[in-house]
Amino acid sequence: MNDQHKYKNFISEIPSTAVEVYRMLPEGTRCEVIFNELIMSPSPSREHQLVLIKLTTLLFQFLEDKQTGTLLSAPFDVYFDEEQSVVQPDLFVVLKDDEQIIQKNGVHGVPALIIEVVSTNRAYDTKRKRALYEKAGVKEYFMIDPENKTTTLLTLNNSGAYEQTYEETGVLTSAILSCKIIF
Repeated sequence: MNDQHKYKNFISEIPSTAVEVYRMLPEGTRCEVIFNELIMSPSPSREHQLVLIKLTTLLFQFLEDKQTGTLLSAPFDVYFDEEQSVVQPDLFVVLKDDEQIIQKNGVHGVPALIIEVVSTNRAYDTKRKRALYEKAGVKEYFMIDPENKTTTLLTLNNSGAYEQTYEETGVLTSAILSCKIIF
């Protein structure tokens, strides 16, 4: 095959947004788009994965028993179209009444709660993602430090801004789910 036709079927149109570039990347590429900026991320640490596995197990069982919503995890896309953003939160819950936002290629809308196990780039989860989730209207945003299991919960107040509701070690308490998970 000559070079003239080598890339003919690869890119048919020049992408105009970071979300369009994101959709063109190979499956499994570790990146997200926040406010139309493409951000690459390294693999998570061992501690990150251990906390994530424990929480996934406990939350999945709780949601199966109560039938209140669906637990999903990275890598599964969450599209905040109005914010020109697509992220892959560590864990997130879509409540039963909102399950229509779950589509084959990702969630198109706002999950009720999101859990991020804080990465080595702390500012990414505590500032960038916080700003996105707050603007998008995520009601509960949990940030968990994988080193010491400190859990910080941010909830939306009446004016749509995040307020820190609590900080505990090894405990995840959700008003939306009416649960207290010890991990």
